Amino acid sequence: MEMKEHHSVAPKKSNLTPKAIIHQKFGKTACYTVEAVKEVSQTECPGLCIPQTGPCLYRCTLKLPELMVVSGTFTKKKDAEQSAAEIALEKLSIIPETIDLTPQEAQESLVARIAYLFSEKFLSTDHPLGGHIRATLRRKGNHCGSIPVSVIAVSDPKIFSLCKCINPEVESNPFLVLPYIVKGATKLHEFLTTSEQHIWIKKLCPYPQDIIESLLKEGGSEECIQVKAIRIPSSMEKCVEAVTLCMSLREYYLDIIANELGLEDGANVLISRNIGKASSETRLFFAAPQSYLLDRSFISGNGKETIRFEGSLNERARYLSGQDMVGDAILACIGYTRKSRDLFYEDVTVQLMLLGKTPGGIYKLSREAILTAELPSKFTTRVNWRGSLPRDILSMFCRQHRLSEPVFSIISHPFKILTESSESSFKAADLGTDVIECANGTSVNACPKKSNSEMFKCEIKLLSRCKDVILLCSPEDCYKKQNDAIQNASLKLLSWLNTYFNSVTIPFDQLYETACNFSIHIFSKNLFGEILIGQSIQNCQIYAMQCNKILEPMCTTSSHDMSGNGVCNLKIEGPDSGVCPCNGSLPCINYSVYLVVDGENNKEVIEVCNEFEFEIGVGAVISYVEEVVMQMSVGQYAYFKTNLLTFDLIFASAGDSAKMLSLLSSKACCVEYEISLTKVAEPPEERMEQAFFSPPLSKQRVEFAVQHILESHATTLVDFGCGSGSLLEALLNYTTSLEKIAGVDISQKGLTRAAKVLNSKLDANPDAVVTSKPIKSVILYEGSITNFDSRLHGFDIGTCLEVIEHMDEDQACLFGDVALSCFRPRILIVSTPNFEYNVVLQRSKPPTQEEELDGQNLLQSCKFRNNDHKFEWTREQFIQWASDVAARHNYNVEFSGVGGSADAEPGFASQIAVFKREWSHEDDGQKHTDIENHYNVIWEWNSKSK
Repeated sequence: MEMKEHHSVAPKKSNLTPKAIIHQKFGKTACYTVEAVKEVSQTECPGLCIPQTGPCLYRCTLKLPELMVVSGTFTKKKDAEQSAAEIALEKLSIIPETIDLTPQEAQESLVARIAYLFSEKFLSTDHPLGGHIRATLRRKGNHCGSIPVSVIAVSDPKIFSLCKCINPEVESNPFLVLPYIVKGATKLHEFLTTSEQHIWIKKLCPYPQDIIESLLKEGGSEECIQVKAIRIPSSMEKCVEAVTLCMSLREYYLDIIANELGLEDGANVLISRNIGKASSETRLFFAAPQSYLLDRSFISGNGKETIRFEGSLNERARYLSGQDMVGDAILACIGYTRKSRDLFYEDVTVQLMLLGKTPGGIYKLSREAILTAELPSKFTTRVNWRGSLPRDILSMFCRQHRLSEPVFSIISHPFKILTESSESSFKAADLGTDVIECANGTSVNACPKKSNSEMFKCEIKLLSRCKDVILLCSPEDCYKKQNDAIQNASLKLLSWLNTYFNSVTIPFDQLYETACNFSIHIFSKNLFGEILIGQSIQNCQIYAMQCNKILEPMCTTSSHDMSGNGVCNLKIEGPDSGVCPCNGSLPCINYSVYLVVDGENNKEVIEVCNEFEFEIGVGAVISYVEEVVMQMSVGQYAYFKTNLLTFDLIFASAGDSAKMLSLLSSKACCVEYEISLTKVAEPPEERMEQAFFSPPLSKQRVEFAVQHILESHATTLVDFGCGSGSLLEALLNYTTSLEKIAGVDISQKGLTRAAKVLNSKLDANPDAVVTSKPIKSVILYEGSITNFDSRLHGFDIGTCLEVIEHMDEDQACLFGDVALSCFRPRILIVSTPNFEYNVVLQRSKPPTQEEELDGQNLLQSCKFRNNDHKFEWTREQFIQWASDVAARHNYNVEFSGVGGSADAEPGFASQIAVFKREWSHEDDGQKHTDIENHYNVIWEWNSKSK
């Protein structure tokens, strides 16, 4: 590979932030104090009578030895701090220098940086390279103080950045940094020396003796430590094997690795970039090829620098690091960090590294639950998701496979009402759209002001390092929130990728054919094939053992037999508390997983996890774990065995892989789980209903009300218990005859949100209102719906949807009387949950025939759908209440519902009573002529004033 200097314009390096400049000038004497500021804003919703507190803002006070400054207010603390620092710089007349290096300037800065790294001042810092220098000073003979060039390249980010200014190709091939470091060192020949046969740099004049003696006293015991690492042979015919690096903390670890590779010393070892997280010290170490060492042009830095790797590439090591390397490699997690001056090290297994290259593995590692967690099949809400978000997992996957960051394109369009209730998703193909592209989490072009009626979908592009499009994922499903669109699109792409990484049998061509089912278009089959080349590497033989029968079945008769699902000997202990998980709930468990040897009493711990929380019904855990947890109640313990776990997951999770290997290769084993259920968080009512109904029940209730508005030609409507205005806002999307609408609620918080939502739609986006007649007025009242207010008397239609169950039962009955005797709407629609339907909602699977016959016991085990519900009526109770109140006040009543069917048990999920009176307003015009204003007007909108 030939490396040439590039004299094109170098990429701009961002300026130092004002805070960083203050730190350079004043250090610890600069004191920042941030305080929260509450500001009242009346601009968001004109006419709202409730004082509106804006978002929490922050103000920063910066105290310096010479002055004190105060920033303005900002929504983020860091912005307030930067503003204060900027004000201080202005007052001190300090002008920040713009850093925009040309390749020549970058070369000069590189020389200066190398000089600093070998200065006495640098030794006192907590820089990782300082640990290497201190360690090499303990070496004997000519090696004392010799620093391998590869160590400088991977330890100092500033060196890497400067080399990128010289040659942007460094980004894709980090080994190109080495010649530039050597070239820079040769320009310091009076200060530093380099080796012609080894790739190291050494200070000509030794450090002062007192400094060396002080360093030799620091840490580093003679006690031997053992670090478990992995040898990855370059020949695919040889097996990957575990090795142990034995050393004392006074030895230079790179020399130990060099010895393992058959090299003279650590200077001949090349080091890959870090693998996995950016903060990880897991790297690959391999021998620098002989031609690499003897290349005079490389050593001297004269002429054209070259990097030549001769020999067969180590494909498995290349897959892990994304860099070309030849010969055998050592995978180890060891090095110096900024956190401590001591050597950092951890054991590493190749299974764990390979697991982190797959979408499902990245999720498992984020949950620290390799043997239990699974990449969920659905993204319901941000609140319910646990572990790394789908978007973050996709970004990590791209980094692991050396791709560019994924590009997320947000497509927004006006909300389109569907006339057929059976349609569950919205399509954006035929609508005018706005596209907002996001890369690396930053908006590329300005996002238009969001309308409350907008829907969003997301397209994702995966790009190579050269910015070539590899594939495009463009699901048609639309969502009300941009984040939901991004997360669901990311999860769809991840799920498709995961099917390939999880299977050794699916050929790539077959996966390619399934792409259209996931709305995925592959632009470059060859490029995409390179991403998945590691799948064959993962499935090659890792250890010299045959694993056809790793886990032997151990199924025996049990009162809780689930052997058909791979679960045996299930035992559940402890009293039944009655608090059980249901679909959409969030159970929290403590669990331990053991490797059990058949016929022996001992068992080895593989994985332990406490306070592991997951959502039921989205595939967030291995299926048999969820099935067991669904049979438990809070406080109970479950024990069972399974033979379904694969050896790679066991090795990835196990701390002592050598012991696990010995047990698995010589004896019949199985895996045993111990689970305790500690608590269950009930699912939100809407989330529970969404899992079963499409469209959601809330939308079906709106459509039910709209139908009655259309049939009755109503012009006035009052919503009793309007809350945050979801019904009123939704009504503006439908073509109706409404001219005046009103809402009543007791919650100021809910009414404030309702006012903002309605004002935004009626004023800021009037085109979104699609009623056949223009709305003339909207008014929101604060008050209890059990109190009468004459301003709402005699409306055409009244609604009270899913409200009465939030009241005490006697208050709910009082509302019925007040509504029909005082408010007296021509039509009143009341809906409330059908308690009998909870049997369906709160189970992950339908009841058995025996359970259906014992329906009463099933019902007794059900809970209310929401913790705020004071009661929930059965169909019989609801019919009884509605019939009685209708009879008392001369109304007719009809019963219906949404979700489910009246002809099948257990009826509708949401039961509805429609009260109607047939006489006209004149028939009772004398009633309630007295003005009774018990409500406070919170917000009013009038078309005449606009």
